[in-house]
Amino acid sequence: MLINFFSFLRFPILFLCLVLAGHAASAQELSNSPEQLYKKYKPGSTQRMMMTGKYAQALFFNKQEDKAIAILNENIAYAKKEPDGKYAAYLYIIAAINYRLLDNVKAYENASRLAQFYETKTKDQETKGYVAYGIGWIRARNNKEAEAVRYFLKALSLYEKAPNSESLNNRKASVYRELNSIYADWNEYQLQEKYSKLSLEIALQQKDPMNLFDSYMAMGYMYEKRYESTDNKAFINLAESYYLKAIETYKANKARMPIPSTLSFVAINLANLYLNYFPESYRDKVLYYANLAKTQGTATGNHDHAASANGILAELALQNGHQEEAKNYLMTALAESEYNNIEDPQVKLSIFENLSQLFQNENNFKEAIFYQKKYIETFKQIYDQKNSALGKRLEIQYEREKQKQQLLSLQLASEKQEQRLKEMGWHSLQQAQKLENLELTKENQFRKLELTEIENSKKAQELRLSQLESSNRKREVDLYKARVDYKEKINTFYIGLIASVSLLLILLLYAYFQRTKGIKQKEKLHLLEMDKVIQDSKISNLTLMLEGQEQERGRIARDLHDGLGSLLSGTKMNLFLLKDKSSDHHQPQIERSMAQIDIAVDELRRVAHNLMPDLLLKYGLQETLMEYVSRMATPTLDVDVQFLHYSNQLPLESQLLVYRIVQELVNNAVKHAAAEQIIIQFIENETDYVIIVEDDGEGFDTKILNHAHSAGFHNIRSRVEFLKGTLQIESQIHIGTNIEIKFPK
Repeated sequence: MLINFFSFLRFPILFLCLVLAGHAASAQELSNSPEQLYKKYKPGSTQRMMMTGKYAQALFFNKQEDKAIAILNENIAYAKKEPDGKYAAYLYIIAAINYRLLDNVKAYENASRLAQFYETKTKDQETKGYVAYGIGWIRARNNKEAEAVRYFLKALSLYEKAPNSESLNNRKASVYRELNSIYADWNEYQLQEKYSKLSLEIALQQKDPMNLFDSYMAMGYMYEKRYESTDNKAFINLAESYYLKAIETYKANKARMPIPSTLSFVAINLANLYLNYFPESYRDKVLYYANLAKTQGTATGNHDHAASANGILAELALQNGHQEEAKNYLMTALAESEYNNIEDPQVKLSIFENLSQLFQNENNFKEAIFYQKKYIETFKQIYDQKNSALGKRLEIQYEREKQKQQLLSLQLASEKQEQRLKEMGWHSLQQAQKLENLELTKENQFRKLELTEIENSKKAQELRLSQLESSNRKREVDLYKARVDYKEKINTFYIGLIASVSLLLILLLYAYFQRTKGIKQKEKLHLLEMDKVIQDSKISNLTLMLEGQEQERGRIARDLHDGLGSLLSGTKMNLFLLKDKSSDHHQPQIERSMAQIDIAVDELRRVAHNLMPDLLLKYGLQETLMEYVSRMATPTLDVDVQFLHYSNQLPLESQLLVYRIVQELVNNAVKHAAAEQIIIQFIENETDYVIIVEDDGEGFDTKILNHAHSAGFHNIRSRVEFLKGTLQIESQIHIGTNIEIKFPK
């Protein structure tokens, strides 16, 4: 009897995760409806932005990831210009999910942060809930299930506050399925049943065949697990009925089902159900559904399903006494599992264990030991993965200890089994050796009889030759002794000579290597000292340059304010006195001159403030940048600054450098990029500070920038270098520029 082949593999919620991940190998041709609806709306319209999510998902289903990302970026650029942040938040969280599917960690973290930022700029509760759902979805895929549950429950709370809409129930159903998946993994049957039924209610109301299929599968699997824990026959009958409803739903809506591999999935569940929990009279159904799963899995390229089906067929073959056929099915299942990009080690675990048992039954101990070792290696891999995830969840601490004991007992049992197999192999070899020895003994006896006759005939001749041989032997012995003595002397001489030469060479080589090593160490220390001197000189020069610049800015600001400012004020007073004494004919000209002097005074104050901001010395960086942003903002330019976790502990000289950097970046965005929106973020982390300046301007080619010797970017790089930080620039033509600066505390 084979071990229950895929009792741990048939997990419907895993299938749902694959659907969410856009398993492209199973997707049908791209439906025209999302693309047609997308192109129906005008670029930049809110209808097109809301349609972008469905269109991008459809593109991901069909391996067109680059096109999907391009469409998202194009519409995000429009969404950021909207006063309501819900469109940007919606598109950013979809981009984060897609980047997570592509394993682009930096991209999905940045997109998630921006989604949360724009979510604060809207009052739309459904959008806020969708952002919470997306973050929970990412946390679940990063094995942070406890955090994921908190975000999913937050999403449901926000959905309850939102008004009814066409998309609201679909989004609720997505949250229910995610919670169903996590609670199934935690064996929380009551909560799993609760969210499975809620998902089924929504699917029945909307009559969506895909959601209805998923809900039937979840309900069937839930009742199957309940049966395993209670042995209540009612549960297993309910599981069968829900699986059959899933089959009927697929057949009735085959043209509307986007994932054709769903048929092979439910067929595997039914075949395994009939095989393990129903009488032998159901073996025909086992065979039917196993072959259906194998055919459909192969046709859709879903090798996990094909491997599962071959495993079930192997179980049936062994029950019918066809051991060789069972082995062929298992080897086919192993080959199918190698095709899968999302490799499931649990499939191979069962295959290796069953192959080891089959080869052991055939007394092929070499192959049996080979697959037993493969089984142990795979089990350790699964245990390590699960142990890493379980260590992050205190709720299932007991399960981790239980698996440790299981691994230890399994290793001990495996070692005993391997030892027993080796002993059986040795025993077989000993028996074969004994049989061989008996045959050799018999053959030797025949040869001995033949030799006795020959020896008797030779004895007489040997007696005659014995005297002659004895005299010859004596002479040979004397000659041999002389040769041995001579060879020993020669060998002793050569050994001593070789040992002396070898020792001398070793000493010379040792002295040479020590001398070379010492020279290299001295050269290395010298180079390090030179680098340190150069670096210190560079930092000193940079410090003097920056201090000189700031001093000169301060001097110029004071000169402008005290000198030119006083001169303009005096001129205005003289004009005011002259106004009373002049004729009516000169009054308009004097008033225009006084107005121009007022404009000059205001411009003088603005220039002096830019050269040396007094707010920075009095109130610090945060107030200074807030004031600067308010001055830069115009009806055509939206400038926003945010401080995250800032404790106002940054030294004054560093604050001034940060202010100059931000000032230069904003001026560049306004002058060269024709930006309409600029977002400035200053983030304080545990070990460093981060400055992010993002604009939606024309963008530029970063390769051209590196060779342009721009004075502005040279000043920025000099200040970043003084802060011992790093500068990273990302820019796309007609989309915008994102500049990120990090420097340590």
